[in-house]
Amino acid sequence: MANLVDLDPGADDLTANGTAMAIDSDPAASLKQGATRRKGRGFEGNAADRTGTIATGAFDAIEGSGGGSAAQKSIEGWIVLVTGIHEEASEDDIKERFADFGEIKNLHLNLDRRSGFVKGYVLLEYNTFKEAKAAIDETNETELLGQKISADFAFVTGGRRR
Repeated sequence: MANLVDLDPGADDLTANGTAMAIDSDPAASLKQGATRRKGRGFEGNAADRTGTIATGAFDAIEGSGGGSAAQKSIEGWIVLVTGIHEEASEDDIKERFADFGEIKNLHLNLDRRSGFVKGYVLLEYNTFKEAKAAIDETNETELLGQKISADFAFVTGGRRR
């Protein structure tokens, strides 16, 4: 039995069942002894199961996705993501290039806070799927201000096309 130390002789040193409480000289050592070492996230499962799932790609699918990639409408319209935009491009350059395909409801040309230049992408919003699809088909893999741009839907189900 461990050593008993009575710090307050007048106090009741009994546990609920009436036995004396044991006081360890090194409580940290007894905690370490009873602990199990585990590293990383998900240590409850078998590591082979996790890597096997990732390697095989056996993941749940969204209902009705059909496995292919299909464009998804945002709340207000069809969003086209255009990447590879020149750092000195302006909203007027973008509108001039993409206005031929339909009315652009919204245009986001984000700027870098430090440099003040364009970050390299733009988000365009069209009312209809036809307008957005025409813009993607006609401008994907073309040049704007001497740089090759890529256009695709911002929201898709399934994987992206490569």
